Amino acid sequence: MKSLLFACLIVVLNFSSAQVSDFKTTDFTVADNIAKLNYGHDLDNLPILAHHLTDKLDSDVEKFRAIYLWVCQNIRVDGNQGNRVLNKRGRFKNDSIAYKTWNNNYLKNTFKRLFKQKKAVCTGFAYLIKELCFLANIECEIVDGFARTATTNSESLELANHSWNAVKLNNKWYLADAIWACGYVDNGRFIRDYNDGYFLADPVLFAKSHYPLKKEWLLNNELEDSEFYASPIIYGETYKHNIIPEYPNELVTEVVKNESIKFQFKELNNCDINKIKLVFFIGKNEYNLKIENLKKEEATITFT
Repeated sequence: MKSLLFACLIVVLNFSSAQVSDFKTTDFTVADNIAKLNYGHDLDNLPILAHHLTDKLDSDVEKFRAIYLWVCQNIRVDGNQGNRVLNKRGRFKNDSIAYKTWNNNYLKNTFKRLFKQKKAVCTGFAYLIKELCFLANIECEIVDGFARTATTNSESLELANHSWNAVKLNNKWYLADAIWACGYVDNGRFIRDYNDGYFLADPVLFAKSHYPLKKEWLLNNELEDSEFYASPIIYGETYKHNIIPEYPNELVTEVVKNESIKFQFKELNNCDINKIKLVFFIGKNEYNLKIENLKKEEATITFT
């Protein structure tokens, strides 16, 4: 008998995360400490803040790290405003001109809240990082596009709902999402819970949950929008453990009772496959599922 699998299947891996591979020899300790030492610095004078964060660092990647981490540690997610934006997007779903007009006016208030209260939605996070990078002579852009979560998923890409950053380091573009990295909102209350996986994330992994309005920011990833919104939704742990899901490649998987389902993912870190387990959730109830045919070939792990 066939059925549709709607419950959440999660691969749990017990291994530590690492820095982006291009900078695996870079020690970010000094940059991280500088960001922490400047905790609580106000936003009244961005040039001074940028100077404090970057003056004692040599490389652009270290400077960007200090800027990015400071924003993640000092700016809170404005959950109330985030809900307001979602409501307006729904209201103007069929009128993009009206939404753009409302959004342009709304952004003025967004930046006021950012500088006075250190609270922002995604645009504020991305804007602040870009401005601090500009002051540090680092090329950085705001990327607007679509993000997928359990609450924002849709069957088409109509109105952009998210913003993040692209930064140029050593003549190569990288992607980062500070607002998703800094924490989350639970019942309207912001919980700071830093996830380092969104810092210079692998472009293929990043495109599992982020799709830009301008395809150039896919960074050579040939992903169509139809593939994007039809694929499985990934969560923060995927970034934290630096893994790229490859199969199943659709959000809803049709299964046959008593038949096996194949799972496959690429690991960007070296993990111990004996610590992998498959967890099945129905509501708040958690169940461990038996794994068979577990094998690892180079960086690809498969099981059924």
